[in-house]
Amino acid sequence: MLPPFIIDQIRQREERERSIRDQPALQLPLPPKRPPLPQADDDGRDPDAPERGVVIIDL
Repeated sequence: MLPPFIIDQIRQREERERSIRDQPALQLPLPPKRPPLPQADDDGRDPDAPERGVVIIDL
């Protein structure tokens, strides 16, 4: 048999958890999520622009 104060603590904890769980929740009518747009491989750069980069020459 558990001491009365432990039983009381368990009861209080269960009541707190129940009150948190039973609180009304706000439900907003959100529009459905759209899938992300496909990303271009060229990151939006001009296709006619010359390729740029870094060249390292070790002498």
